[in-house]
Amino acid sequence: MRTYGQYCPISRGAEIFAERWTPLIVRNLYLGCGSFSEILEGAPGLSRTLLSQRLKQLERLGIVESVPKPAGSGRYYELTPAGHDLFKVCVSLGEWGARWLEIAPENLDPFVALWSMCNALRRDRLPDRRVVIQFDFTGRQSPERYWLLIEVGDTEICNTYPGLDEDLYITAEAEAFVKWHAGQLSWAAAIRDRRIQLYGPSWLVRAFPTWNARSMFAHIKPVVTQVAPYAAGS
Repeated sequence: MRTYGQYCPISRGAEIFAERWTPLIVRNLYLGCGSFSEILEGAPGLSRTLLSQRLKQLERLGIVESVPKPAGSGRYYELTPAGHDLFKVCVSLGEWGARWLEIAPENLDPFVALWSMCNALRRDRLPDRRVVIQFDFTGRQSPERYWLLIEVGDTEICNTYPGLDEDLYITAEAEAFVKWHAGQLSWAAAIRDRRIQLYGPSWLVRAFPTWNARSMFAHIKPVVTQVAPYAAGS
């Protein structure tokens, strides 16, 4: 690992925190992703090889610890006290980003918003029966379809048909869904402008938006003047 060669705690901390994917891995662990596959699912674009390298590095540094799974192969990962302290840096960075950075078109991945929502569902409001929801996201280069399975408080996102009848169908612009979860668009406005549409039993249509606990940064109001994006060659 390359270093700045300085004693300053900022430089020493940045050597760890500024490694690509490390903040997202720490975030996912904090959100309760304990297995290798769960951590990977919440970081689209991260390769299995690089995740393995980062986890080994974080274990060596005392930020992450792991234990073998009770049955089968693999390990369970969790943050150490040092890791929980490092997550506070993630929160500070997220607060700054929510306040000063605009959500750009390249940030509008609806899967990430759906995954984030599933990790922060208000489980006390979920139905006490299995519910299958089909999502069709528009507004990207190509439409995307996912299924959300909810059963006894557990959730699973599928990108192929799970073989179960759907209870609710949701069609949404990717931008609207992302900004609703991020707290930058109200549900009423999204429904009024037909940017999010639901089809199914009325009780499910009414209940669905109440399950979303929203992003942990949804309470932060973006400032009007945004930080200008980096221009190539500048």
